[in-house]
Amino acid sequence: MFETAMMNPPEGKKNPATPAIRAVLFDLDDTLWPIVPVIVRAETVLFDWLRLHAPAVPARFSIAALRERRGALMTTNPRYLYDLTALRHAALYEAFTVCGEDCAKIEQAMAVFAQARNQVTPFEDVTTCLPRLVRRVRLGSLTNGGADLQAIGLAHHFDVSLAAHQMGCAKPDPAIFHAACQALGLTPAQVAYVGDDLALDVEGAQHAGLHGIWINRTGSPPKTTHAHIRPDASCQSLHELENWLLAHNDGVTDSKSG
Repeated sequence: MFETAMMNPPEGKKNPATPAIRAVLFDLDDTLWPIVPVIVRAETVLFDWLRLHAPAVPARFSIAALRERRGALMTTNPRYLYDLTALRHAALYEAFTVCGEDCAKIEQAMAVFAQARNQVTPFEDVTTCLPRLVRRVRLGSLTNGGADLQAIGLAHHFDVSLAAHQMGCAKPDPAIFHAACQALGLTPAQVAYVGDDLALDVEGAQHAGLHGIWINRTGSPPKTTHAHIRPDASCQSLHELENWLLAHNDGVTDSKSG
């Protein structure tokens, strides 16, 4: 069952100054679908493609080695902190150059990875809850990753979809949260942000003035380093998120207006 932070008034005694939540923004990876198996498969698909079309690269670098190289490259350019696609492209360019492969093939390699990366399996509550939520509030997405909602087939649920690589900054920077609120035409206090990462998603949203909702699908306690973070609500599923949203907006008739 969802837990509400102590800062919120008890049910039935909502502060009249608290505005209704008119929109819910979602993180994507590990919030709407599990991401680790997706990335593992996408990197394997790409590696198999490289064996056929740029064999010198997989002959010299393993998947793990390419991953380590991306980690090292991330510190060399501020852009790589918010543009993971650019980071992957740069790592492939380096590997292709070192191995003497044709760099003109990198774009096709990136397309192969992107197609596999967008073959996700949403959590079971996503397909049932999003259609219900969109009848109550406006929905949007805000991600640091490279998921393509159009390719995944969920774009029609969202009025606004922003990614870090488009904005030039990443969560938990308040600017990216404020940009999403501006795109919705709402104030931060009218928007809730739902994500799996307590620091990036919950604390980041709260520092920007939004409601920070922790989607904790495993029910695990927070890490010691995150024990100070107090989500506005903690939910194990989108069903619980629906219940929290209904309780928060109870008695408010204009939760979707504006």
